[in-house]
Amino acid sequence: MKGTTKLTGVIALSGALALVISGCASGTGDSGTDGGNEPQETKASDYNPQPRENLQEGGEVNFGINEVTPQMNAFNGNGSADTQRLASWYTPQVFLMDPDGTVSANPAYLDSWDISEKDGKTVVTMKVNEKATWNDGTPIDYTAFEATWKANSGEDEAYEANATDGYKEIESVTAGETDKDVIVTFKGEFAWPKMPFLTGIMHPAVNTPEIFNTAFIEDPHPEWGAGPYKLTDYDVNGQSVTFEPNEKWWGNAPLLDKVTFTGLDASASINAFKNGEIDMVGTNTKDRLAQVADMEDVTTYRSQQTAKTIVILDGEKPQLSDPAVREAFFMAIDIDQQKQIAWNGLDYEEAPAGSLNLYDFQDGYSDSFAEAGLKFDVDGAKKLLDDAGWTEGEDGIREKDGEKLSVVFPVHSDDPTQEALAKALQQQQKAIGIDLTIEKRAPADFSTDFTTKNWDAFSLRFTDSDPFGPLWFCQLYCSDSSLNLSGTGTPEIDEKIKDEVESQTTAEDWTAATMKLEPEIIKETWGVIPLYNGPSIFTVKDGLANLTPEPYVGLDLFGVTPVENVGWEK
Repeated sequence: MKGTTKLTGVIALSGALALVISGCASGTGDSGTDGGNEPQETKASDYNPQPRENLQEGGEVNFGINEVTPQMNAFNGNGSADTQRLASWYTPQVFLMDPDGTVSANPAYLDSWDISEKDGKTVVTMKVNEKATWNDGTPIDYTAFEATWKANSGEDEAYEANATDGYKEIESVTAGETDKDVIVTFKGEFAWPKMPFLTGIMHPAVNTPEIFNTAFIEDPHPEWGAGPYKLTDYDVNGQSVTFEPNEKWWGNAPLLDKVTFTGLDASASINAFKNGEIDMVGTNTKDRLAQVADMEDVTTYRSQQTAKTIVILDGEKPQLSDPAVREAFFMAIDIDQQKQIAWNGLDYEEAPAGSLNLYDFQDGYSDSFAEAGLKFDVDGAKKLLDDAGWTEGEDGIREKDGEKLSVVFPVHSDDPTQEALAKALQQQQKAIGIDLTIEKRAPADFSTDFTTKNWDAFSLRFTDSDPFGPLWFCQLYCSDSSLNLSGTGTPEIDEKIKDEVESQTTAEDWTAATMKLEPEIIKETWGVIPLYNGPSIFTVKDGLANLTPEPYVGLDLFGVTPVENVGWEK
């Protein structure tokens, strides 16, 4: 999901989706520890921002990543936050964003960018840099913006787009006086004109559903990229990707000689960092912090993460088709206990995660899930199952029509905290008569397992690429969402979203409408709930600056900075 919510799993892409393993991130609060006894502050953003003049030319950086994904089209619904992270290093970053969500045009790509109203319609005009060119020599011009719009507009349902939000409001993308002059005209007044193209543009060669859906599977097409770095090696089986300076780049020179990403599971990543094989690692549990506590020449950064750890149920599975059963499952979850496990030893607290659209630090937020009736209530959950006709068997597991109430729950991590979270969830479900079967799976299978619905219940992170959460309301709750795979959406809900939310012409009214409608949808569907948000905690080799420049990765809050500015301090 682009400029939207992404799935994060064993690491994972709402405004933006990422796949991160549930519980991998710790909470978002005011303090934690360093693995010892020293209290540590959690900041809004904490990424060692440095101007280019403070950084040296040359050097290499090695990053770990949860998964080198088989689907390398970040606009495709089968892509993840990891897909977007890799794409950011070899495809255009047309727009940049400050940590607070302030959007600006990247001068390497756009000479000008203007938003206006004409004849009752919002119009965005852009002037593309004359030097801007795709790696195959094709000029970057209006055709890239047109191809991106057409693939993501929803007009042709054969395109398996991550999200159509925003793009479906566009009426046309045309050339102005030259092909480098881009005119984007919306169907009417649009409340979020800064959103479309925020997460990039596609090469105009990606102009059919077949190319969009399948061409990037295990093939990143570096010739369709552009930017300061070029992709020189991609090995999905060996889980490695390499980027090197692009001789065709026209902007500020990239500072690094080489950037590598390696897919690593939890234990492998911490060992790789300790052995100097990677330069940055997630340390968001007490155990992982303790393992780096005695290391020299490293710094631990802590920031507010723009992500929600969620639990999702597949309402299309027979045993979960009744909303009452799904509601009972959620009522049995002791979210406080889940938080205690995830944040053990971190001395961290946060307000309840009450919405999939906004965080409690954003204007307009309210606790939609509490309003819908979500609470920890074992007796209430048992009654729902009783009334739904599920009776306890001799082993305590409920049955109906000769079938056990069993739910498969995969875990794509070897991290002990993840194992503890899954086992706690298993015991919580057992208390109401649901057999939760935990299946240990490889991190590299995360995105494939999720998108093919090879599960009954799943925990992951919805990570946001931007602060425009309400804009992505349809991505979260519409019946054709590739993010929310609970299968609980309906055409009636789609129509309500269109009539009551997407008809609004200001961001304030749109936001208010989403927060009014969200509790109603929750009560009707019970497909997904958030458990908590949490901070990003990474330990990094000293001197590495301008960390996490990509969307969906979280030390710089909503920030998107030029990848060419990542480098080592002098």
